This record gives sequence, C-alpha cells and structure tokens, in this order.
Amino acid sequence: MSSSSHISDLLNRYMEICQMHKVRPSSDVVSWLKKAMVQKLTCQKCTMVISLDQLKNADLFPLTDLFRSNDLNALETVDLLCGSSIGLDECAILSLMHAINTRLRVVDIQDTPLKEDILRDLFNSGLDCQVLNVKSTEIQTLNMAGKFMHMHTLNMDFCTSLSSMEKDCFTYMPNLTRLSMCATRISNLWTTVAALLKLPSLLELRFQNCLCCKDTSPCHLKDVNATKISNNTPTEGYFGELHIDEYAVSQKYNSHHPSPICFQKHYREYMIVSLPRLRVLDNCQIGKFDGERAKTVFSSYYEVLPNKRQHKESIISVLHMRETGTSGIHNQKSLKSKGPSLHKKSQSFYSRSLCAAKLGSSAWPVLHPLSNISQIMKEEGRILRPRQFEYHQTDPSLMAFGTLEGEVVVINHETGNLVKYLPVFDTNKSVLGLCWLKRFQSKLVVGYDNGSLRLYDINDTLPEVADNYSSSIGVDFDDFQHLTSVHVNATDEHILTSGYSKKVAVYDISTGKRLHLFTDMHREAINVAKFAHHSPSLFVTSSFDHDIKMWDLRTKPVNPCYTASSSSGNVMVCFSPDDLYLLVSAVDNEVKQLLAVDGRLHTNFDIAPTGSGQNYTRSYYMNGRDYIISGSCDEPVVRVCCAQTGRRLRDIYLEGQNARSLMFVQSLRGDPFRHFHMAILAAYVRPSSKWEIIKVNLLSSGQYSAEYQKGQHLCPSYRLGT
Repeated sequence: MSSSSHISDLLNRYMEICQMHKVRPSSDVVSWLKKAMVQKLTCQKCTMVISLDQLKNADLFPLTDLFRSNDLNALETVDLLCGSSIGLDECAILSLMHAINTRLRVVDIQDTPLKEDILRDLFNSGLDCQVLNVKSTEIQTLNMAGKFMHMHTLNMDFCTSLSSMEKDCFTYMPNLTRLSMCATRISNLWTTVAALLKLPSLLELRFQNCLCCKDTSPCHLKDVNATKISNNTPTEGYFGELHIDEYAVSQKYNSHHPSPICFQKHYREYMIVSLPRLRVLDNCQIGKFDGERAKTVFSSYYEVLPNKRQHKESIISVLHMRETGTSGIHNQKSLKSKGPSLHKKSQSFYSRSLCAAKLGSSAWPVLHPLSNISQIMKEEGRILRPRQFEYHQTDPSLMAFGTLEGEVVVINHETGNLVKYLPVFDTNKSVLGLCWLKRFQSKLVVGYDNGSLRLYDINDTLPEVADNYSSSIGVDFDDFQHLTSVHVNATDEHILTSGYSKKVAVYDISTGKRLHLFTDMHREAINVAKFAHHSPSLFVTSSFDHDIKMWDLRTKPVNPCYTASSSSGNVMVCFSPDDLYLLVSAVDNEVKQLLAVDGRLHTNFDIAPTGSGQNYTRSYYMNGRDYIISGSCDEPVVRVCCAQTGRRLRDIYLEGQNARSLMFVQSLRGDPFRHFHMAILAAYVRPSSKWEIIKVNLLSSGQYSAEYQKGQHLCPSYRLGT
C-alpha cells in the first residue's frame, strides 16, 4: 500500500472519530491531512502543521483520539503552533501534545496565555518535541524536570516573570544545544550556571540578543572577536551599562533585551569559564583568546570554593579522609616536596574541607523563614514585625529581635519556639538597637527610636505577669535623641549610643548614668558606633560625612586615633571578631575592609553600585573573619565575599511568591556558631505588615523550606540604624 493511501486511511479514520464524537469534521484538519498527502506524493518529508488558532474546543477531542490511534505511520512529524488560542481548553491542548508524542517536532506556544499550573504540568511531564518555543509566557520559577530527550532548541525570550530556576531544572535534556532567555528576570549567576551545567550538549546560549539575529547563532554581520580598550571602564553605547569590562564589540553588533544577569560584573567571563563547552554566548562567538582572558578575570574576581580549596571533592571522600587521617590527592601532590609531616591534617582542616564540599554541591541554599513565632503571636491577637535582631553570643539556639511596634522577643531560632516576650512599655516607637551583654549572658540592652534605653534580663519575671513576659531592670538611662545604634563594651561596663546627630554618648551600664556626651565628633550624622570586641576603651564611629574615626576613652576623645574616608556616606562599621580589621559599609555597595591599627585599606570588595543614593548598605563578618556578607535596602540580594581576597563566593537572592513581590535586605548577621549560616531581615516591596527574618544555610540545598508561606507585601521605610 502506498504512503498516500496511508494518509487517505488516516483521513477516513478522522471522519469516523468525528462521527463518534458527534461533531463536524474540521475543514482545517482535513486540509492539513490533504497537504500531508501531497507531501508524500512529491517525496517530501511528511509533516502535519496544526495551527490551534484555527480550531475550536470541539475539534480538539477527535484530533487527540486520532493521534492516540495506531494509524499514524504515514505521518513523520507534527508541528503544533499556538499563537493566541485564548478560548481553547488548556488541558485539552496538553492532552493533544502528549497524544502526538514522538512525532512532535516543533511546539510553538509563544504569546499563549497558558495558566501557570498548565505550564508546570507540561514542564514536569516532558515532551518529545525537538523545538519548544514558550516565548512571552507567564512563568515565574522554571522547573523543567520532565523528560525532553529529543529537544535541541528552547526559546524562553520575553518570559518577563521568570526570575529563577529550580535545582531539578534541565535534568533530562541531553540533546539541548540552543537556549535563549532574553528579557527575563534571571539574575543569579550561581543557580543559573548550576542548572545549565546539566545540559551536556549546550553550545549556544543567550540572555541578550543582537538585534539582527533571529536565533542563538553567532552574529553574521561582524566578526565579534573583541578589541581591547585602553581604559578599564565598562563599555557604553549599544550595551548601555552592561559589564563587558575591558573589551568592546563592534558597533555593528547591537545588544538588546538583556536579562538582569547580563548586568552582573564579569558576567561574560563567569559564563565562559563555568560552561567550558559553550561556543556562542549572546550571539558572540567564544574564541580561544576569550577563554584565556575569561579564566584570568574569573580567578581574580570569583572564588569557586571556600577556604582556599581549589578542587571539588565529594562529602563522602572528605569524611573518608578524616577517618583515615589522609588528605586528598590534590593536596598530597602539592605537599609532596614539603615532607611527610605535612600530610597529617588537623580536625579544623577536615571541617573546612567538609564545608567546601557541602557548599560546592549546594548552589541553591536553604532559606528558612522564622514564621513559627509569628504564628504563635498571631493566635494571641498580635502580629510581630521585626526591625532589628541579634544572635546570642554564647547560646547557639537563642536570638533576640525588636519590632516596629517596640516589642522585644527572644526565640529559640532552631525550633521557632518563643522563649521570652517583652511587651511595649510606650507607644509610637520602634526598636533600632539591640546588644547582648557578654559576661551577664541573660541581659540585653535595647535602644528605641524615641531615644529611650532599656536593660532587660530574660531570667527575671514579674510574678503578676505571665511566664513569657520579662521586666526591665531597675536602671534609668537618660534619653539619647535620634538614636539609631547601641553597643556594649567588652567588659559589660559601658553602653555606647549614636544616632541621627553629631553626638555620641557613653553610659554606665550598672547605674544608668551618662558618663560622656561627645559633640561634633563628625560633620554629619553618626549612624553607627561600635566598641571593639576585646579592648573595652576603643570604639569606632561611622558617619554620613564619609569618615570613619577610631577613638580611645582612655584619652579624652577630642581628636581621633585616626580617620579613614569613603567616597560616599558611611552607613555602618564593625570590628572583626579578633579586632584586627574594620568592615566599613557606605551608601550603594561601597564595602571595604581596613586595618584596625591605622585605618589603611586592606580589601576593597568591588561590589557594583546601583546608582541610588538611598541604597543603604550593611555588611557583617561570617565564619569568624574569613568571609563577609553584604546587603542593601534597595536590592534583593546578599553577597558573600572572601574577607582576605575580596573575591565573590556566592550571591543569595530573596524572592517573593509572585513576580511583583520582591524582597529587600533590611539587615543581616552571620551565625556566630555555624559556618556559612546567616540570618537576613527582609521586607517586601509592597505596603503591608510583612517583615521577616530568614535563616540561610549555604551548606544545604533546597531553596525555601516547606514552612515558607505566601504573605503580604511591605515597603521598607526605616532605612537607618544597623
């Protein structure tokens, strides 16, 4: 029997199925089948092109049954095109795709308003198509965990809600060679690369496109080998402020529709080094010279693994080395010439190696909101909105936070259980400063935005108050107007306060007496003042006058020990745990580490600015003084950098539950007891009552924990303080 007769039989079969469904045969379906018959007669590849725009819901069911039958041998491939089929049943469309099965060649559903759950089902179940075009569809989080074994081209351009990829994405796409994701909201280099590394055949990738290029292939108008520029400033012009750094592509290569990831510093170099099989990036050919230069830039700006580890090792191998007392093959080779005694490693070495192995395998850190405490208080008719928080200095399980309404709460952050609740003693005030005492470990100092100071002992309970309510110790402190910061010295004798003024005050912690009131220490407001951790008389001030000043109470603080300056107003400063360094954070991501002894620059972290004068940046140490974490109130990202080299280890992005609910960083702290753990005080961008403390574990993988719930959105309003 000839091929054309097979198509004829298929046409007859379609008529029978329509009769069974009691619907009229679609003239368009009949036309498509007849075109396929002509292709067979003229020895062409037999392809049926289905345009869903020309069908009604009643036409979908007979067509689906036709493809589920065994009479389709004459059809070689099927293209499914869907431009704007708003009226069609989306589940029926999905069923049709699966019915066509292995004959699918092209699935083009660009601009189709498919619901997110339908897209999720499609991505989870997979398709046998070769080309998938989901351009301009509403996708927020990409998790293409289904089997797309034959797909070689994927177009996700203009998916403007798409902001992240989940860890199982791209797991079953062995043949994908071309991927386009222009004009999305993708911004995270680390999770993006981790997902793309699962694509063994990926050769062409773009997050921005040349205007003349319709696909991911190299631009044909100009050889895009880069030409060196004399200065080191980012190239402007067609690329706007995109970071191409020291090279510029010919003006005939016009870059358009960049995703936010393209604005990351050294984005191109990071991609080239991290995806070594890639041949074309953003319609630019990747040459040998590009690869060599990218490695140089990458090694100077990024840190692949923490703790100076150069090679990825499995957790199991590190545990085995710890048990056997050996070191990895890479370490053995490097230490061979230094004698056998160096092969015996300390437990600290193995702990650091284990951290490196865990972090290296966890591109998606676990983010765990402390929502249990909010639920407890909500049952009592109160909603807690954290404004400031501090880890306890000796108890790994305790954390205190103050709220926008003036409450102070102590929780077990490991379990989420309420430990103590300190109610509001006055209205219309917020907590802007908290500090645990060091020797008297149950006590903490609280500073409020109305200038009042309180010293609390969480072990003291008034008999007439419920068990979880604590009282203020009977010490009266003079108010400090415009307070934004409080800190206690190393011996628990003095309290240091500063605020939105040029004054700094020192109080006796036992009597409440104000010992010193220093005026005009700076030319502008002193947002943060901190005592040293080990020297009870030394303290440092940071001011919006651009200066950092070191002071010593043993000499009358008329003149500072030294002054260091930033190029913009300083938001905060803190000592490293051993007091060897100062970490300075100025407006809009100007973060640097100074030598505490004389204020000389030690490390410049070179974080890209946003251009906003309201982008207040805060930075703290993590893992002792090995790493620093930095976040800003106009950005939903926390950056982790090596404190000694300044190289970037990781970025952690905060994301709301929909495309319009970005979360911004209000404050953050490194966990003093757990390496690569931290907590972030985040606020939503839209007005509401939602403020949240989010714990981050960089050593585990999983994104948001199961407790993460949808919440209302909040606009950050309190930008000063620590």
